[in-house]
Amino acid sequence: MSRLCEGRVCVVTGAARGIGRAHVEALAAAGGRVVVNDVDRAAVDDAVTVLRGAGGEAAGHVGDVSTAAGADGLLGVALDTWGRLDVVVNNAGIARDRMLVNLPEDDWDAVIRVHLKSTFLVTQRAARHWRERSKAGAPVDARAVNTVSSVGLYGHAGQSNYGAAKAAVASFTITAAMELGRYGATVNALCPTALTPMTEAVGLGDTDDARAGALDPRWVSPALVWLASPLAGDVTGRVIVVSGKRLAVAEGWRRGPTGPPVADPAAVDAAIRPLLLAAAPNADVQGHLPAPDS
Repeated sequence: MSRLCEGRVCVVTGAARGIGRAHVEALAAAGGRVVVNDVDRAAVDDAVTVLRGAGGEAAGHVGDVSTAAGADGLLGVALDTWGRLDVVVNNAGIARDRMLVNLPEDDWDAVIRVHLKSTFLVTQRAARHWRERSKAGAPVDARAVNTVSSVGLYGHAGQSNYGAAKAAVASFTITAAMELGRYGATVNALCPTALTPMTEAVGLGDTDDARAGALDPRWVSPALVWLASPLAGDVTGRVIVVSGKRLAVAEGWRRGPTGPPVADPAAVDAAIRPLLLAAAPNADVQGHLPAPDS
C-alpha cells in the first residue's frame, strides 16, 4: 500500500472490530500512527499487538468516547504518545433495531449517544486542539472523518433511531466543515456498506453481495486513508459512499420544484400537488430512485 499517511497521528473510535479494525490496519500500512479505541480491552490489546507485529506504530485506548472523559482520554493518548494529532475517525456505533411503535426509550438514547454524541465530543476536542495550534502559528493539515449510513441518508423501516443518528452525523459533518476550515481542518464522512458483527446481526450476511465478498470492510478503508492523507486537503463537507460495489459521492438535500407562496391554507392543496408530481421520489436505502413505472 502507498504510504499516504506517513507519520500522521490518527485516532479511530470503535476500532477493535469490523470497519474500525480495517481502518486502523489500513492507516498503519499507509504509515500512520494509530490509536485504537474501543470499550473492549482484550479486543483493543489484540488489535494493537497485530498492528505492531506488522511493523506499524499503534497505541490503545479503552473507553467510552460518548463521554467527555472518554473523548479527552482518547486524544490524550495520541498527544502523550506522539505529541500531535492529525486525524480523527469517528466510527464507534451500535444497533438497537425496532419498529418505531415498539422502540424503547433507552434504545433510542443509547443509539443517539454512541453515534452522534461521540462524534460531537471527539470532533470538538480535536477542533479545539487544532484551533490552538493554528492560533500559535503552527501548520495544521488536519482531518475529521465521520461515519454515516444509507439508513440515515435514505431511511429504512425498523431503524428510526439509527437513521436519525446517522442523518444527524451527516448534517453535523457539513456544518463542522464550514467552521473548521479556518483552522486547517477538513471534515468529511464515509457512508459504508460492509459486513461486520453489527450488520451481520441484522441479516446483511445473508445476501449475494456478502457471499461474493463485496461487503468486506477492507473495501471501505482505501477511501478513508485517502481522506486522511494530504491528497484530500481540498475536499471538505462531503459524504463518500463506498463498498465493494461502488465508490460515489452522495448529493444532499436541495430545493426541488418551487411555486409562489400561498396565504390561504385551503389553497395549499391545489398549489402543492403539481410540485409533488414534479418532484423526484425518495430514494431507496441504496440511494436509487424507483423505476418510473413502479
